[in-house]
Amino acid sequence: MSLAERLADVTGPYFGEFGGRFVPEALIAALDELETEYAKAAGDPAFGAELARLHREYTGRPSPLTEVQRFAAHATGEERPGASHPGVRVLLKREDLNHTGSHKINNVLGQALLVKRMGKRRVIAETGAGQHGVATATAAALMDLECVIYMGEEDTRRQALNVARMRLLGAEVVPVTAGTRTLKDAINEALRDWVTNVEHTHYVLGTVTGPHPFPEMVRQFHRIIGEEAREQLLERTGRLPDVVAACVGGGSNALGIFNAFLDDEGVALYGFEAGGEGVETGRHAARFSGGSPGVLHGARSYLLQDDDGQTRPSHSVSAGLDYPSVGPAHSWLHDLGRAEYEPVTDVEAMDAFRLLCRTEGIIPAIESAHALAGALRLGRRAVSEGRTGPDGAPYTILVNLSGRGDKDVATAARWFGLLDDGAAAQELEKMEGRG
Repeated sequence: MSLAERLADVTGPYFGEFGGRFVPEALIAALDELETEYAKAAGDPAFGAELARLHREYTGRPSPLTEVQRFAAHATGEERPGASHPGVRVLLKREDLNHTGSHKINNVLGQALLVKRMGKRRVIAETGAGQHGVATATAAALMDLECVIYMGEEDTRRQALNVARMRLLGAEVVPVTAGTRTLKDAINEALRDWVTNVEHTHYVLGTVTGPHPFPEMVRQFHRIIGEEAREQLLERTGRLPDVVAACVGGGSNALGIFNAFLDDEGVALYGFEAGGEGVETGRHAARFSGGSPGVLHGARSYLLQDDDGQTRPSHSVSAGLDYPSVGPAHSWLHDLGRAEYEPVTDVEAMDAFRLLCRTEGIIPAIESAHALAGALRLGRRAVSEGRTGPDGAPYTILVNLSGRGDKDVATAARWFGLLDDGAAAQELEKMEGRG
Protein backbone atom coordinates (compact mmCIF):
# COMPACT_ATOMS: atom_id res chain seq x y z
CA MET A 1 0.00 0.00 0.00
CA SER A 2 1.35 3.40 -0.95
CA LEU A 3 1.81 6.25 1.49
CA ALA A 4 -0.97 8.15 -0.27
CA GLU A 5 -3.43 5.26 0.06
CA ARG A 6 -2.69 5.00 3.76
CA LEU A 7 -3.28 8.72 4.14
CA ALA A 8 -6.57 8.59 2.24
CA ASP A 9 -7.77 5.95 4.68
CA VAL A 10 -7.01 8.03 7.79
CA THR A 11 -9.84 10.19 9.09
CA GLY A 12 -8.51 10.98 12.56
CA PRO A 13 -8.48 11.44 15.44
CA TYR A 14 -4.77 10.85 14.74
CA PHE A 15 -2.64 11.36 11.64
CA GLY A 16 0.28 9.20 12.65
CA GLU A 17 1.41 10.64 15.98
CA PHE A 18 -0.27 13.99 15.28
CA GLY A 19 -3.80 15.27 15.94
CA GLY A 20 -5.94 14.05 18.82
CA ARG A 21 -8.29 15.90 21.12
CA PHE A 22 -6.59 17.85 23.94
CA VAL A 23 -9.43 20.02 25.30
CA PRO A 24 -11.23 20.86 28.56
CA GLU A 25 -13.79 18.31 29.70
CA ALA A 26 -16.58 20.84 29.06
CA LEU A 27 -16.02 20.57 25.29
CA ILE A 28 -16.02 16.79 24.96
CA ALA A 29 -19.80 16.49 24.60
CA ALA A 30 -19.90 19.22 21.94
CA LEU A 31 -17.10 17.59 19.96
CA ASP A 32 -18.81 14.20 20.22
CA GLU A 33 -22.04 15.78 18.95
CA LEU A 34 -20.19 17.44 16.08
CA GLU A 35 -18.41 14.21 15.13
CA THR A 36 -21.69 12.28 15.14
CA GLU A 37 -23.62 14.91 13.15
CA TYR A 38 -20.79 15.29 10.64
CA ALA A 39 -20.70 11.52 10.08
CA LYS A 40 -24.46 11.48 9.50
CA ALA A 41 -24.28 14.46 7.13
CA ALA A 42 -21.42 12.94 5.15
CA GLY A 43 -23.64 9.95 4.38
CA ASP A 44 -26.77 12.02 3.69
CA PRO A 45 -27.37 12.68 -0.04
CA ALA A 46 -29.61 15.64 0.83
CA PHE A 47 -26.77 17.34 2.73
CA GLY A 48 -24.38 16.78 -0.15
CA ALA A 49 -26.91 18.09 -2.67
CA GLU A 50 -27.57 21.26 -0.67
CA LEU A 51 -23.85 21.95 -0.24
CA ALA A 52 -23.28 21.38 -3.97
CA ARG A 53 -26.13 23.79 -4.76
CA LEU A 54 -24.58 26.47 -2.55
CA HIS A 55 -21.18 25.94 -4.18
CA ARG A 56 -22.72 26.30 -7.63
CA GLU A 57 -25.29 29.07 -7.09
CA TYR A 58 -23.79 31.07 -4.20
CA THR A 59 -20.01 30.56 -4.18
CA GLY A 60 -19.64 30.46 -7.96
CA ARG A 61 -17.87 27.13 -8.31
CA PRO A 62 -16.14 25.65 -10.14
CA SER A 63 -13.41 28.24 -9.77
CA PRO A 64 -11.39 28.58 -13.01
CA LEU A 65 -7.83 27.55 -13.81
CA THR A 66 -5.65 30.37 -15.20
CA GLU A 67 -2.27 29.91 -16.89
CA VAL A 68 0.14 32.79 -16.16
CA GLN A 69 2.73 32.71 -18.93
CA ARG A 70 4.44 36.07 -18.33
CA PHE A 71 4.78 35.31 -14.62
CA ALA A 72 6.15 31.84 -15.39
CA ALA A 73 8.77 33.33 -17.70
CA HIS A 74 10.47 34.73 -14.61
CA ALA A 75 10.99 31.17 -13.39
CA THR A 76 13.00 30.25 -16.47
CA GLY A 77 14.77 33.59 -16.81
CA GLU A 78 13.59 36.01 -19.47
CA GLU A 79 17.20 36.61 -20.43
CA ARG A 80 17.54 33.03 -21.70
CA PRO A 81 15.63 33.00 -25.07
CA GLY A 82 16.34 29.89 -27.04
CA ALA A 83 17.57 27.96 -24.02
CA SER A 84 17.47 24.20 -24.36
CA HIS A 85 15.08 23.74 -21.44
CA PRO A 86 11.42 23.56 -22.64
CA GLY A 87 10.39 25.99 -19.94
CA VAL A 88 8.04 26.17 -16.99
CA ARG A 89 4.25 26.37 -17.01
CA VAL A 90 2.46 27.86 -13.99
CA LEU A 91 -1.29 27.48 -13.63
CA LEU A 92 -3.34 29.06 -10.85
CA LYS A 93 -6.40 27.51 -9.22
CA ARG A 94 -8.46 30.67 -8.75
CA GLU A 95 -9.98 30.35 -5.28
CA ASP A 96 -9.64 34.15 -5.12
CA LEU A 97 -12.65 34.36 -7.43
CA ASN A 98 -15.01 32.63 -4.98
CA HIS A 99 -17.72 34.68 -3.27
CA THR A 100 -16.04 36.46 -0.29
CA GLY A 101 -12.69 36.28 -2.12
CA SER A 102 -11.01 33.15 -0.82
CA HIS A 103 -11.19 29.38 -0.36
CA LYS A 104 -12.55 29.86 3.17
CA ILE A 105 -16.18 29.86 1.98
CA ASN A 106 -15.96 26.12 1.09
CA ASN A 107 -15.53 25.06 4.71
CA VAL A 108 -17.78 27.68 6.25
CA LEU A 109 -20.83 26.75 4.18
CA GLY A 110 -20.38 23.10 5.16
CA GLN A 111 -20.09 23.92 8.86
CA ALA A 112 -23.03 26.35 8.72
CA LEU A 113 -25.25 23.60 7.31
CA LEU A 114 -24.13 21.39 10.21
CA VAL A 115 -25.08 24.16 12.66
CA LYS A 116 -28.61 24.17 11.26
CA ARG A 117 -28.78 20.37 11.59
CA MET A 118 -27.65 20.60 15.23
CA GLY A 119 -30.28 23.23 15.98
CA LYS A 120 -27.80 25.78 17.32
CA ARG A 121 -28.39 29.50 16.79
CA ARG A 122 -25.02 31.17 17.46
CA VAL A 123 -21.63 30.79 15.76
CA ILE A 124 -18.23 32.08 16.77
CA ALA A 125 -15.00 32.09 14.80
CA GLU A 126 -11.43 33.30 14.89
CA THR A 127 -9.70 35.05 12.04
CA GLY A 128 -6.23 36.31 11.20
CA ALA A 129 -6.32 37.93 7.76
CA GLY A 130 -10.08 38.33 8.03
CA GLN A 131 -10.92 36.00 5.14
CA HIS A 132 -12.33 33.28 7.40
CA GLY A 133 -14.14 35.92 9.46
CA VAL A 134 -15.77 37.43 6.38
CA ALA A 135 -16.78 33.98 5.11
CA THR A 136 -18.27 33.06 8.51
CA ALA A 137 -20.15 36.36 8.79
CA THR A 138 -21.47 35.81 5.26
CA ALA A 139 -22.75 32.30 6.00
CA ALA A 140 -24.26 33.49 9.29
CA ALA A 141 -26.17 36.25 7.48
CA LEU A 142 -27.35 33.80 4.83
CA MET A 143 -28.60 31.29 7.42
CA ASP A 144 -29.84 33.77 10.05
CA LEU A 145 -27.33 32.93 12.78
CA GLU A 146 -25.91 35.19 15.49
CA CYS A 147 -22.20 35.67 14.77
CA VAL A 148 -19.20 36.76 16.86
CA ILE A 149 -15.68 36.96 15.36
CA TYR A 150 -12.54 37.06 17.51
CA MET A 151 -9.57 38.82 15.91
CA GLY A 152 -6.22 39.87 17.33
CA GLU A 153 -5.99 43.62 17.80
CA GLU A 154 -2.86 43.75 15.64
CA ASP A 155 -4.73 41.95 12.86
CA THR A 156 -7.72 44.31 13.10
CA ARG A 157 -5.26 47.08 12.27
CA ARG A 158 -3.63 45.18 9.41
CA GLN A 159 -7.00 44.08 7.99
CA ALA A 160 -9.27 47.02 8.78
CA LEU A 161 -11.28 46.65 5.57
CA ASN A 162 -12.22 43.07 6.43
CA VAL A 163 -13.29 44.22 9.92
CA ALA A 164 -15.67 46.66 8.22
CA ARG A 165 -16.95 43.90 5.92
CA MET A 166 -17.73 41.61 8.86
CA ARG A 167 -19.60 44.37 10.67
CA LEU A 168 -21.57 45.23 7.51
CA LEU A 169 -22.65 41.59 7.39
CA GLY A 170 -23.99 41.84 10.93
CA ALA A 171 -21.20 40.15 12.87
CA GLU A 172 -19.78 41.40 16.16
CA VAL A 173 -15.99 41.71 15.85
CA VAL A 174 -14.11 41.39 19.15
CA PRO A 175 -10.49 42.70 19.10
CA VAL A 176 -8.27 40.49 21.26
CA THR A 177 -5.67 42.43 23.24
CA ALA A 178 -3.96 39.50 24.99
CA GLY A 179 -0.53 38.10 24.09
CA THR A 180 0.83 39.06 20.69
CA ARG A 181 -2.68 40.24 19.63
CA THR A 182 -2.66 37.95 16.56
CA LEU A 183 -4.31 34.72 15.39
CA LYS A 184 -3.09 32.47 18.23
CA ASP A 185 -4.63 34.76 20.82
CA ALA A 186 -7.88 35.05 18.82
CA ILE A 187 -8.19 31.24 18.88
CA ASN A 188 -7.61 31.24 22.66
CA GLU A 189 -10.49 33.69 23.14
CA ALA A 190 -12.80 31.79 20.80
CA LEU A 191 -12.16 28.58 22.76
CA ARG A 192 -12.97 30.38 26.04
CA ASP A 193 -16.25 31.61 24.54
CA TRP A 194 -17.09 28.10 23.32
CA VAL A 195 -16.51 26.54 26.75
CA THR A 196 -18.89 29.12 28.28
CA ASN A 197 -21.65 28.93 25.65
CA VAL A 198 -21.27 25.43 24.27
CA GLU A 199 -24.95 24.48 24.62
CA HIS A 200 -26.17 26.88 21.93
CA THR A 201 -22.95 27.90 20.15
CA HIS A 202 -20.83 26.24 17.46
CA TYR A 203 -17.19 27.18 16.91
CA VAL A 204 -16.61 27.50 13.13
CA LEU A 205 -12.90 26.67 13.23
CA GLY A 206 -11.29 27.99 10.09
CA THR A 207 -8.46 25.65 9.29
CA VAL A 208 -7.30 22.03 9.46
CA THR A 209 -6.12 22.20 13.04
CA GLY A 210 -7.80 22.05 16.46
CA PRO A 211 -9.27 18.99 18.20
CA HIS A 212 -10.79 16.06 16.33
CA PRO A 213 -12.98 16.11 14.22
CA PHE A 214 -12.01 19.60 12.93
CA PRO A 215 -8.81 18.65 11.03
CA GLU A 216 -10.52 15.88 9.07
CA MET A 217 -13.83 17.70 8.64
CA VAL A 218 -12.28 20.94 7.33
CA ARG A 219 -10.09 18.94 4.94
CA GLN A 220 -13.16 17.20 3.53
CA PHE A 221 -14.99 20.49 2.99
CA HIS A 222 -11.97 21.82 1.04
CA ARG A 223 -11.23 18.69 -1.01
CA ILE A 224 -13.34 20.16 -3.84
CA ILE A 225 -10.40 22.50 -4.64
CA GLY A 226 -8.11 19.65 -5.64
CA GLU A 227 -10.83 17.58 -7.29
CA GLU A 228 -11.77 20.46 -9.60
CA ALA A 229 -8.14 21.38 -10.31
CA ARG A 230 -7.18 17.79 -11.16
CA GLU A 231 -10.01 17.48 -13.69
CA GLN A 232 -9.36 20.93 -15.17
CA LEU A 233 -5.63 20.32 -15.54
CA LEU A 234 -6.13 16.95 -17.25
CA GLU A 235 -8.52 18.60 -19.69
CA ARG A 236 -6.17 21.55 -20.31
CA THR A 237 -2.79 19.81 -20.53
CA GLY A 238 -3.61 16.12 -20.90
CA ARG A 239 -1.52 15.18 -17.88
CA LEU A 240 -1.01 15.74 -14.18
CA PRO A 241 1.27 18.54 -12.93
CA ASP A 242 4.84 17.92 -11.84
CA VAL A 243 4.25 19.97 -8.69
CA VAL A 244 1.31 21.20 -6.63
CA ALA A 245 2.18 24.21 -4.47
CA ALA A 246 0.28 26.14 -1.79
CA CYS A 247 0.92 28.45 1.13
CA VAL A 248 0.61 26.94 4.62
CA GLY A 249 -0.57 28.75 7.72
CA GLY A 250 -2.95 26.37 9.45
CA GLY A 251 -2.93 24.62 6.08
CA SER A 252 -6.55 24.37 4.87
CA ASN A 253 -6.04 25.57 1.29
CA ALA A 254 -2.93 23.42 0.93
CA LEU A 255 -4.60 20.26 2.18
CA GLY A 256 -7.66 21.02 0.05
CA ILE A 257 -5.63 20.98 -3.17
CA PHE A 258 -3.10 18.31 -2.07
CA ASN A 259 -5.83 15.81 -1.26
CA ALA A 260 -6.71 14.95 -4.87
CA PHE A 261 -3.05 14.25 -5.74
CA LEU A 262 -2.02 12.13 -2.75
CA ASP A 263 -2.28 8.91 -4.75
CA ASP A 264 -0.21 10.33 -7.61
CA GLU A 265 3.32 9.59 -6.48
CA GLY A 266 4.75 11.35 -9.53
CA VAL A 267 3.27 14.64 -8.36
CA ALA A 268 5.44 16.48 -5.84
CA LEU A 269 3.58 18.39 -3.11
CA TYR A 270 5.11 21.59 -1.72
CA GLY A 271 3.85 23.73 1.14
CA PHE A 272 5.34 27.19 1.66
CA GLU A 273 5.18 28.64 5.15
CA ALA A 274 6.04 32.10 6.41
CA GLY A 275 9.79 32.59 6.74
CA GLY A 276 9.16 36.16 7.94
CA GLU A 277 12.40 38.08 8.31
CA GLY A 278 14.36 34.82 7.96
CA VAL A 279 14.35 31.62 10.00
CA GLU A 280 17.76 32.53 11.43
CA THR A 281 16.32 35.75 12.97
CA GLY A 282 13.68 33.97 15.03
CA ARG A 283 11.01 36.30 13.57
CA HIS A 284 9.07 33.85 11.39
CA ALA A 285 6.23 31.30 11.38
CA ALA A 286 8.20 28.40 9.87
CA ARG A 287 7.09 25.49 12.03
CA PHE A 288 8.90 22.78 10.08
CA SER A 289 12.15 24.73 9.89
CA GLY A 290 12.12 26.18 13.41
CA GLY A 291 9.63 24.14 15.43
CA SER A 292 9.13 20.73 17.03
CA PRO A 293 6.15 18.50 17.96
CA GLY A 294 3.96 19.84 20.77
CA VAL A 295 0.32 20.55 21.69
CA LEU A 296 -1.57 23.76 20.92
CA HIS A 297 -5.29 24.49 20.52
CA GLY A 298 -6.38 20.92 21.07
CA ALA A 299 -4.05 19.04 18.72
CA ARG A 300 -0.51 17.68 18.62
CA SER A 301 1.50 19.02 15.70
CA TYR A 302 4.67 20.89 14.82
CA LEU A 303 4.85 24.02 16.96
CA LEU A 304 7.12 26.98 17.62
CA GLN A 305 8.05 26.47 21.28
CA ASP A 306 10.91 27.06 23.69
CA ASP A 307 12.78 24.50 25.78
CA ASP A 308 10.08 24.69 28.46
CA GLY A 309 7.28 23.95 25.97
CA GLN A 310 6.02 27.54 25.97
CA THR A 311 4.69 28.75 22.62
CA ARG A 312 7.06 31.20 20.93
CA PRO A 313 5.73 34.30 19.13
CA SER A 314 5.43 34.01 15.36
CA HIS A 315 5.87 36.69 12.71
CA SER A 316 4.82 37.21 9.11
CA VAL A 317 3.94 40.13 6.87
CA SER A 318 0.82 38.04 6.18
CA ALA A 319 -1.71 37.99 9.03
CA GLY A 320 -3.12 34.72 7.68
CA LEU A 321 0.18 32.85 8.01
CA ASP A 322 1.17 34.35 11.36
CA TYR A 323 0.41 31.22 13.41
CA PRO A 324 2.87 29.16 15.55
CA SER A 325 1.41 25.71 14.75
CA VAL A 326 0.10 23.84 11.70
CA GLY A 327 -2.59 21.27 10.90
CA PRO A 328 -1.66 17.76 12.12
CA ALA A 329 -2.12 16.14 8.70
CA HIS A 330 0.62 18.40 7.37
CA SER A 331 2.93 17.27 10.16
CA TRP A 332 2.20 13.69 9.20
CA LEU A 333 2.83 14.36 5.50
CA HIS A 334 6.07 16.08 6.44
CA ASP A 335 7.35 13.20 8.53
CA LEU A 336 6.25 10.66 5.91
CA GLY A 337 8.13 12.62 3.25
CA ARG A 338 5.01 12.80 1.06
CA ALA A 339 5.03 16.61 1.10
CA GLU A 340 7.91 19.05 1.45
CA TYR A 341 7.69 22.33 3.32
CA GLU A 342 9.96 25.33 2.77
CA PRO A 343 9.99 28.82 4.29
CA VAL A 344 9.47 31.92 2.12
CA THR A 345 10.57 35.26 3.54
CA ASP A 346 8.47 38.41 3.65
CA VAL A 347 10.69 39.95 0.96
CA GLU A 348 10.37 36.97 -1.37
CA ALA A 349 6.60 36.91 -0.94
CA MET A 350 6.16 40.63 -1.55
CA ASP A 351 8.38 40.48 -4.65
CA ALA A 352 6.17 37.67 -6.03
CA PHE A 353 3.08 39.67 -5.04
CA ARG A 354 4.21 42.62 -7.16
CA LEU A 355 5.36 40.41 -10.03
CA LEU A 356 1.95 38.77 -10.42
CA CYS A 357 0.26 42.19 -10.30
CA ARG A 358 2.44 43.57 -13.07
CA THR A 359 2.69 40.53 -15.35
CA GLU A 360 -0.85 39.18 -15.12
CA GLY A 361 -3.14 41.89 -13.72
CA ILE A 362 -4.00 39.75 -10.69
CA ILE A 363 -3.59 41.11 -7.14
CA PRO A 364 -3.12 38.03 -4.91
CA ALA A 365 -3.51 37.74 -1.16
CA ILE A 366 -0.14 38.04 0.55
CA GLU A 367 -0.69 34.51 1.89
CA SER A 368 -0.94 33.23 -1.69
CA ALA A 369 2.12 35.26 -2.67
CA HIS A 370 4.20 32.89 -0.53
CA ALA A 371 3.11 30.02 -2.81
CA LEU A 372 3.85 32.14 -5.88
CA ALA A 373 7.37 32.84 -4.61
CA GLY A 374 7.75 29.14 -3.97
CA ALA A 375 6.64 28.34 -7.53
CA LEU A 376 9.30 30.69 -8.93
CA ARG A 377 11.90 28.97 -6.74
CA LEU A 378 10.81 25.49 -7.87
CA GLY A 379 10.76 26.55 -11.53
CA ARG A 380 14.27 27.98 -11.36
CA ARG A 381 15.44 24.87 -9.53
CA ALA A 382 13.96 22.61 -12.24
CA VAL A 383 15.63 24.63 -15.00
CA SER A 384 19.02 24.61 -13.27
CA GLU A 385 18.81 20.85 -12.70
CA GLY A 386 17.50 20.15 -16.22
CA ARG A 387 14.28 18.58 -14.99
CA THR A 388 11.27 18.62 -17.34
CA GLY A 389 7.85 17.06 -17.58
CA PRO A 390 7.27 13.66 -19.27
CA ASP A 391 8.78 13.34 -22.77
CA GLY A 392 10.51 16.70 -22.47
CA ALA A 393 7.33 18.68 -21.84
CA PRO A 394 7.50 21.96 -19.90
CA TYR A 395 7.82 21.54 -16.15
CA THR A 396 4.28 22.22 -14.87
CA ILE A 397 3.48 23.80 -11.51
CA LEU A 398 -0.08 24.09 -10.18
CA VAL A 399 -0.48 26.83 -7.55
CA ASN A 400 -3.52 27.30 -5.34
CA LEU A 401 -4.27 31.04 -5.38
CA SER A 402 -6.13 30.89 -2.08
CA GLY A 403 -7.37 34.48 -1.89
CA ARG A 404 -7.53 37.89 -3.49
CA GLY A 405 -5.40 40.78 -2.37
CA ASP A 406 -7.70 43.76 -2.03
CA LYS A 407 -7.59 43.28 1.76
CA ASP A 408 -3.78 43.62 1.54
CA VAL A 409 -3.61 46.82 -0.52
CA ALA A 410 -2.81 48.98 2.51
CA THR A 411 0.03 46.66 3.57
CA ALA A 412 1.38 46.51 0.02
CA ALA A 413 1.12 50.28 -0.48
CA ARG A 414 3.16 50.87 2.65
CA TRP A 415 5.66 48.07 1.82
CA PHE A 416 6.37 49.44 -1.66
CA GLY A 417 6.04 53.13 -0.73
CA LEU A 418 3.33 53.68 -3.29
CA LEU A 419 1.64 56.64 -1.56
CA ASP A 420 3.86 59.64 -0.99
CA ASP A 421 1.18 62.32 -0.85
CA GLY A 422 0.21 63.52 2.62
CA ALA A 423 -3.53 63.21 2.06
CA ALA A 424 -3.09 59.74 0.60
CA ALA A 425 -1.01 58.70 3.60
CA GLN A 426 -3.78 59.88 5.94
CA GLU A 427 -6.30 57.84 3.96
CA LEU A 428 -4.03 54.82 4.27
CA GLU A 429 -3.84 55.26 8.04
CA LYS A 430 -7.63 55.35 8.18
CA MET A 431 -7.74 52.07 6.22
CA GLU A 432 -5.38 50.54 8.78
CA GLY A 433 -7.47 51.85 11.67
CA ARG A 434 -4.74 54.18 12.90
CA GLY A 435 -6.22 57.48 11.77
